Amino acid sequence: MKNRTIINEIELLKTQKNAIILSHYYTLSEVQEISDFVGDSLALAHYAQKTEADIIVFAGVHFMAETAKILNPNKKVLVPDFNSKCSLADSCPPEEFREFLKKHPNHKVISYINCSAEIKTMSDIICTSSNAVKIVESFDKDEKLIFAPDRNLGAYINSVTGRNMLLWDGACHVHNQLKSEKLIELMKEHPDAKVIAHPECKAIILEIADFIGSTKAMLDFTQKDDAQKYIVATETGIIHQMTKYSPQKTFVVLPSDENCNCNDCPYMKLNNLENIKNCLKNETNQVYLSYDIIQKAKVPLLKMLEII
Repeated sequence: MKNRTIINEIELLKTQKNAIILSHYYTLSEVQEISDFVGDSLALAHYAQKTEADIIVFAGVHFMAETAKILNPNKKVLVPDFNSKCSLADSCPPEEFREFLKKHPNHKVISYINCSAEIKTMSDIICTSSNAVKIVESFDKDEKLIFAPDRNLGAYINSVTGRNMLLWDGACHVHNQLKSEKLIELMKEHPDAKVIAHPECKAIILEIADFIGSTKAMLDFTQKDDAQKYIVATETGIIHQMTKYSPQKTFVVLPSDENCNCNDCPYMKLNNLENIKNCLKNETNQVYLSYDIIQKAKVPLLKMLEII
């Protein structure tokens, strides 16, 4: 009953303020259900670029809200909780990355969208897990490339494309902590299940997987594939959409520890109905970026959106 009251308030506020709510697949199921659009980083960037709303409430992590602000500098972009950081983005501090680039001149920089706005300003082009192969292959074979910040995704792209990109040593703690030993145990418990994995996982997980893809690609795969059971190596939140579109199928999360059957991102889970309502009502937790950062970060973002 309480949730219904909050949802009604949110819907009224959205109408009054010409606002939309964008959510990532890793947020709580109730947050996904009240959102105007739910997607992965690529789809959310596209949607943010096209929206005519005056206010964007971004239920995700901070770099995603920054991306929406870069693409919509004249709109208000709000986050439900300012503590919704990203371990992957935080693994690439701008000053350290700037020094890294100085040590490796004459390289083009491809940055995964899961990075801060400041890292984007140092990049030649942005990619997502959905389009990383296409972005990398848009460069000449002999081009010297740096890939940041995710070493696991970068190593996977190197293996797929035959490149030898120089990799920044960053990782997403949600994917990086998944263990092959636990995966093998689950495969023995569920011999009829296919293993699907996000490319942010370690190589040993990806070597075992039957399918590797972005969050959206995994969701699409489970809808089209004939199997009836899947072991899912990514964040727990996507299970809501998988069961929504394929209710007859079974999804088993590869857990991050022995005490739960989950692999939650604590930052994504900070987004909830109450703080979405509050930030929309009071227009608080607004994302601010300088004009200079917006202009510089927009260049590699738009270059990505032009290619795909």
